[in-house]
Amino acid sequence: MSNVICSCLLGDNAKVRLRLSQLLHSEMESIYGASPDIVSDDICEVELQGCRREFFINNTGIPFSIGQQVIIESDGGYDFGVVYSTGQIARKKLQLKGLDKNGQEWTAVLRIADENDCQAIIELKKRQSDIREICLNKIKKHELDLKLVEVELRMDQQKLSVYYTSSHRVDFRTLVRDLAGEFKARIQMVQITTREEARRANAFGPCGCLLCCSSWLQKIHANPFAEKSQYSEVAGNESHAFNITGICNRPKCCLGYSKHEKGCRSHASGQSLVPSVGSMVSTPEGPAMVESIDAQKKLVWLRYQQSDQTRRFPVDKFNALFVKK
Repeated sequence: MSNVICSCLLGDNAKVRLRLSQLLHSEMESIYGASPDIVSDDICEVELQGCRREFFINNTGIPFSIGQQVIIESDGGYDFGVVYSTGQIARKKLQLKGLDKNGQEWTAVLRIADENDCQAIIELKKRQSDIREICLNKIKKHELDLKLVEVELRMDQQKLSVYYTSSHRVDFRTLVRDLAGEFKARIQMVQITTREEARRANAFGPCGCLLCCSSWLQKIHANPFAEKSQYSEVAGNESHAFNITGICNRPKCCLGYSKHEKGCRSHASGQSLVPSVGSMVSTPEGPAMVESIDAQKKLVWLRYQQSDQTRRFPVDKFNALFVKK
């Protein structure tokens, strides 16, 4: 994977995500129905650098709008972000993530970004490209076997986070001392996976759409398939790794949602033959069409043309009755 150049927060991809969030909020009542009680706007979801989204409490007393830049508390300092969701949508996401617990303490939003803050954010973005070049030179100087993915300088310039990938453990203590002396800030080295690297790239996948991990997935799973057998069934007999692996060189996250495989063929390992959806078979009750297939449970649904009724068959029984040997 090439070096990450993330367009989060200020790029065109971020504008697309924020526009989708605005459309979701405009259709909130039709999707969730009228709220039985008044939902306060104290909890909001803010998108930070690196496509990270976290929840904050709004103590300013001013309702936020989607896409608004705000200044938030961050580990003893302050940083910037963009409001991604508010109100009932943010509460709904809290429930889905299981974070709506009593007594939960939230980091606060300090204020809405003013003109001075916006100018400081632009200057910070410009400086981060220079910081990246310095970090690359320092890594080469210390001859460390790691790949620099991204650097994040906090808005107060008191903390610098360096994200990297490596296949093994790296002793970067001399590098940290060198960087701390260079930037006069606290240095945090963060080792990430290739999936996290792809999410931070905020790029487009082979399907032509924004990566699921960058656009809408709330959590990156180490393996989108709960069982290895499910992976083989989803993959079918695809002969090209391009069809099942993403730019992270791992199985595509979207394949984990392919529960009902359509048009599945015989597996290369010699497993049971599975018909294609839409194919016709001759039965004692007359011609029937394969309506759907559940590759995970190995079931086939037939719809009879004469009676317009459906019937379910296990794959083995279907092959014994209707597939010619």
